[in-house]
Amino acid sequence: MDIVIWILQWVLALAFVAAGAMKVVRPIDKLAESMEWVRTSKPATVRFIGIAEVLGGLGLVLPMLTGIAVILTPIAASALALVMLLAAITHFRSSDAKGAVPSIVLMVLTIIVAIARF
Repeated sequence: MDIVIWILQWVLALAFVAAGAMKVVRPIDKLAESMEWVRTSKPATVRFIGIAEVLGGLGLVLPMLTGIAVILTPIAASALALVMLLAAITHFRSSDAKGAVPSIVLMVLTIIVAIARF
């Protein structure tokens, strides 16, 4: 079971780091073309979410990989689950239920990691 959770952690980490990095480095107008919510958000909010996703993604693997402050892994997973809950709410509020599905799936997976690692 530990191997399955490790694989899940790495997959989630890669997904969050990639998605977060995109929100940090891509121009806002380019992001808005593929992400409806970016049009109604402040650029600083989009960048903040990107930074949170990158740091959370790193937090899913680095503490356990290094053996330093291992408790940060389930905390990162819990924080990312909260970010995904807020993302799903944002999608639902903008009548984009289909867009909420990836956020809900990521939320459930990060909750699984949080529970397994606490």
